[in-house]
Amino acid sequence: MAALRRTLTFRHGVHPDEHKEATCRLPIQRMPFVDEYVLPLSQHIGRPAKPVVRPGQRVQRGELIAEPDGFVSSAVHSPVTGTVAAIEMRPHPTGRKMEAIVVRADPFASQRFVRRSDRPREDMEPDEIVAAIQRAGIVGLGGAAFPSHVKLKVPPGKRVRFAILNGCECEPYLTADHRTMAERPRAVLRGLELIMKVTGAERGYIGVEVNKPDAIARLREEIPDGMPITVVPLAVKYPQGAEKALIDAIFHKEVPTGKLPLDLEIVVQNVGTAAAIADLFATGQPLIERVVTVSGPGVRRPANLLVPIGTPVRAVLEHCGGLLPSTRQVVLGGPMMGHAQKDLDVPVVKGTSGVIALDRLAPVTDEQPCIRCGRCLEACPMFLNPSLLATLARAERVADLKEHHILDCYECASCSFVCPSHIPLVQLMRVGKALVRERGSN
Repeated sequence: MAALRRTLTFRHGVHPDEHKEATCRLPIQRMPFVDEYVLPLSQHIGRPAKPVVRPGQRVQRGELIAEPDGFVSSAVHSPVTGTVAAIEMRPHPTGRKMEAIVVRADPFASQRFVRRSDRPREDMEPDEIVAAIQRAGIVGLGGAAFPSHVKLKVPPGKRVRFAILNGCECEPYLTADHRTMAERPRAVLRGLELIMKVTGAERGYIGVEVNKPDAIARLREEIPDGMPITVVPLAVKYPQGAEKALIDAIFHKEVPTGKLPLDLEIVVQNVGTAAAIADLFATGQPLIERVVTVSGPGVRRPANLLVPIGTPVRAVLEHCGGLLPSTRQVVLGGPMMGHAQKDLDVPVVKGTSGVIALDRLAPVTDEQPCIRCGRCLEACPMFLNPSLLATLARAERVADLKEHHILDCYECASCSFVCPSHIPLVQLMRVGKALVRERGSN
């Protein structure tokens, strides 16, 4: 444990400007309710949920409106009391149109969630807790939106020794996790305790970058006596929030290619996810709202908001005073891995950690030939060769792409960030991964 007394980090990575000063001290405020909510059936990795309501049906805040369609799927609940207005195709933050349930809020409803008296969690078996988390629609709130219950269901023959909470929040501008840890440390710790119970983990760790000293202090203050939980300060570096980079930072262990953290007897969840799990077993509330950072030079009043899932992004921005005329781009998530939006009427979904308004686009610079500087190799947290993989992707050499492990890339964009020749490396990596998935079995 002596190593844990040092400021740890992972190998490689980059240091983009943080830009967190506008919101890192702003307490979380509740977003007012609006008239209409759009709940896409696909808000997570896996199969979309199946509607269990029909147009014209009245629903209560927190009521199930779409059930999971298989194990790797998650439920969707109404964020408000109101009426199902439609089930139809609507714009999605990914840029496509997807089927969604539209709920019109009842202007006369109190919109209070009615506390449910479920069984005490102490009486529940691990499998019952996992099933309850799936029914509650809880997914990873760090951005990837992987159904949380899938990670918590330990397969036969496997075991978990360590549970890690990801409190790095290494993307520029984002402070939602920071404020959750600083304002709700007990919920985060209760969630970690439940995760340890479900998985059988012996010890829990919370990895937090050192640019959040108040969060580190609050978490340490609230750890119950005797609980085997350690808060691990980490150096500030991107993409430390990726679970494989986080495991490298804390344990100096590499997740082998094609393997999962579970193969190292480790499970990783986000701190906001842990707080959502704690809320579920404290009040019965499913995942119907989340903390969202609204920031960037194009926002008049930056904020950390508790936003009902399904709220239009346009309404969130208007609540924050609207956009400045200089705004050129709105990104959902962080600027490194987030999605630029062409339509501000898309809804906040479970994976929306931030709404970032930028006042200038990345400079358009002509791509230059690779100068073999090696910066992309030094930046890649997965020890890939992005320059080589980009060349192979352009040549559509699928077998070579597989041989050089392109599927290990999780598109953090560190390679593009450092490339002096402005080669669109991460875009070419995406092309290469798509080629392997389409033709890899031929």
